[in-house]
Amino acid sequence: MRLPPCGPGERLVGVAVAVPEPYRTELLEARARSGDPDAQHVHPHVTLVGPTPVPYEARASLDDHLRAVADAHGPFEVHLRGVGTFRPVTPVVFVPLARGARECTAIERALRAGPLAHDPRYDYHPHVTVAHELDEPALDAAQEAMEGYEATFLVTHLHRFVHDGRAWQQERAYPLRGGTPPAGVAYRGRPDAAVVRPT
Repeated sequence: MRLPPCGPGERLVGVAVAVPEPYRTELLEARARSGDPDAQHVHPHVTLVGPTPVPYEARASLDDHLRAVADAHGPFEVHLRGVGTFRPVTPVVFVPLARGARECTAIERALRAGPLAHDPRYDYHPHVTVAHELDEPALDAAQEAMEGYEATFLVTHLHRFVHDGRAWQQERAYPLRGGTPPAGVAYRGRPDAAVVRPT
């Protein structure tokens, strides 16, 4: 994974929907089987804000910003289904969101301000990566292996990740307080709040 450089006094921050068990392990193992070397360094997730250098001195304002966005949005359901690819633009195979993409897009727009303000390189397309920057046969195999994949879970938090120089680490969770979870939905797997303890 190509990461943007950090200047003095900066660290790389990302914001994401964290995928809970049992899907977390399923998707992690699928990425490892593809041969993707990032499998051991990246938690399965739906990116909301990609790697962004943030000054250490902006930690308080970053917390305030993430908390404000989380307070303005309610819990929602994500339904992962099937498989897709960004080829030939980028060598990526992913699981798309059949449900939850609209909510992720709204949160992404709200997040891209203040300490996380940036001009994205590509249009936002919420997904879970299962293979990245591999050769074509490996990408073909990963795409074939994920056909028919499905997972449904409840998103209750935004999760802040930081890069420690080797891998992405979950650092903090921000409860989505702007509404109530969808009613009458049966979920297999725990809500994403179970992934880390919110602070």
